[in-house]
Amino acid sequence: MIYSFNNDYSEGAHPRILQAMMEANLEQNPGYGTDSHSAHARELIRREIRREDADVHFIPGGTQTNLLAVSGALRPHQAVICAETGHINVHETGAIEATGHKVLSCPTPDGILTPEQLQRVLAHHTDEHMVQPKMVYISDATEVGTIYTKAALEELSRFCRLHGLYLFLDGARLGSALASRANDLTLADIAELTDLFYIGGTKNGALFGEALVLLHPDLKQDFRFLIKQRGAMMAKGWLTGIQFEELFQNSLFLDMASHANEMADLLRRALSDRGIPLRWESPANQIFPVLPDETAAALAEDFLFSVQEKPDQSHTCIRLVTSWATKPEGVEAFAAALRRLA
Repeated sequence: MIYSFNNDYSEGAHPRILQAMMEANLEQNPGYGTDSHSAHARELIRREIRREDADVHFIPGGTQTNLLAVSGALRPHQAVICAETGHINVHETGAIEATGHKVLSCPTPDGILTPEQLQRVLAHHTDEHMVQPKMVYISDATEVGTIYTKAALEELSRFCRLHGLYLFLDGARLGSALASRANDLTLADIAELTDLFYIGGTKNGALFGEALVLLHPDLKQDFRFLIKQRGAMMAKGWLTGIQFEELFQNSLFLDMASHANEMADLLRRALSDRGIPLRWESPANQIFPVLPDETAAALAEDFLFSVQEKPDQSHTCIRLVTSWATKPEGVEAFAAALRRLA
């Protein structure tokens, strides 16, 4: 049987989440997120981020969340800035552009945006003959596994507020970033430094669902209308509420992310032991080893992973992703295969 390191949503959901959903299965709940489970989940998140004024909306998936966040904040002539590797630029089938908004991408060596890169974009977009940059989109962890430090996020936040730009953080893998040993950010820090962000459930042990947190007062009005219009308002909204209720009780959210990171650390050690270089120093649950082509091809016979890029004619950079459910035996099998091949 092929073992998968292809993504962090190959498995269903943590048993505690499934148990909570089963226990509530025959309850009668009002629809569209107006139920008591969703209300309690919102309160748990507000308490965690220390912002009682935050609006919290539960959205089925990440692409819908990004689409809603960006299109809901921007006027028709405005655009969003992101790293060239940003999910909205690479992996969302032009979802942002389909709403009528341009994505302005910046080349970065490590997926991290800096004020200097943003300044170059602003300097180029100077008048009404070009789109007007109004939002900055970042990911934590980034699409190449790197994470933002508190100092880096503070710098970005200061720049965005100085220039009237909304700062939006995609938290599809926020659990893994926060649980990383290299991390010095908290959810409360993120709530203080951004205008909106989301907490990913799909890639951290939930069946599905993301929690979009709106902080800037200008972004809150009529947002439920936008959710409904974009087809993202679930009639059985309590199913997402129950999941986030469970995620933010008894530290399950960070516990699952910590397990994913621990499994990633074991993979890194196995790669390091064989002298295999990494394309990016990624301290979260995504790893990007650069392998000889023949090694990558041989590993693909027993393990599922994605190909990131071809750095040269004889090497392949692959992506390995661990999850809340990754088994140590799966990691050891990969390590053993490396010992045979590398």
